[in-house]
Amino acid sequence: MKYLFFTGVGIILICSFKGSGRPGRIESGPGWVSLFNGKDFSGWDTYLGPERDSNGRTLSDEPVGLNKDPRQVFSVVSDPSASGNTAGGGTMAGAGGGKVIRISGEDVGALTTKKEFENYHLQLLFRWGSLSWGSKKNKKKDSGLLYHSVGPYGADFGAWMRSQEFQVQEGDCGDYWGCAGGLADIPAVKKSDSEYVYDPAGALMTFRADNTIGRHCIKRSDAEKPSGQWNTLDLYCHGDTSVHVVNGVVMMVLYHNGQADKGAIVRPLTRGKIQLQSEGAEVFYKGIRIQPIGNIPGELLAH
Repeated sequence: MKYLFFTGVGIILICSFKGSGRPGRIESGPGWVSLFNGKDFSGWDTYLGPERDSNGRTLSDEPVGLNKDPRQVFSVVSDPSASGNTAGGGTMAGAGGGKVIRISGEDVGALTTKKEFENYHLQLLFRWGSLSWGSKKNKKKDSGLLYHSVGPYGADFGAWMRSQEFQVQEGDCGDYWGCAGGLADIPAVKKSDSEYVYDPAGALMTFRADNTIGRHCIKRSDAEKPSGQWNTLDLYCHGDTSVHVVNGVVMMVLYHNGQADKGAIVRPLTRGKIQLQSEGAEVFYKGIRIQPIGNIPGELLAH
């Protein structure tokens, strides 16, 4: 079956494929497009917010800016792990001969695709490094996969675009955060006065920064591997629905992905750029690839 794969500048791919891959498995097959060439940041931009000192205090009101990286927060390095190019029970496809992306975390910001995407299955691998910085030092290591990223850089925390966040943080991989006006309806149950946990049998709640529920929903379970090992993340997006999957385990399903302006105006948020966060911790990424989908597999929505 043929599908059209769109970006902000038009159609870039017409391909044939069957299925959308099994979550957590690194498999080859038609339809996949690598977003990292294993050599450099072709197809990506970098953006860094205001510079901070070793304690995390802002040193300037001005951001470092677009494609300026004096501290080399973003770099391409040889894979430092002993596990080589295998993860999730399969062989790494398109890993670029052992080269990986290193994000030091020393300054807040993101590595951002130049193109926009919609209706896709995105897969990538990440592992934690050993370094942490500023207010994150000696705390949970933190990064994030931001999708449907739109609007100006620096809209959230001076560093990130309006988007939906697939949380990448030690012990919290798969959580949801709405960034700079991103919102979603998620079935959940109340855990405490300020915490809500995804539950497919729970009431459908709207998570957004300007209501009493807030913009954070906790994933249903924990599937992250011990620090230092490679983890596989699968993100499925079709229409206004998205699914977060960690190492083959569904963490949550989000419905009615949208965005709010000035609190009252709600519009769909179904396409945009992809961002990998720099947020106070050293992290490595590889195997970043994407394929178009005509729907989200029913077995994922059943969780």
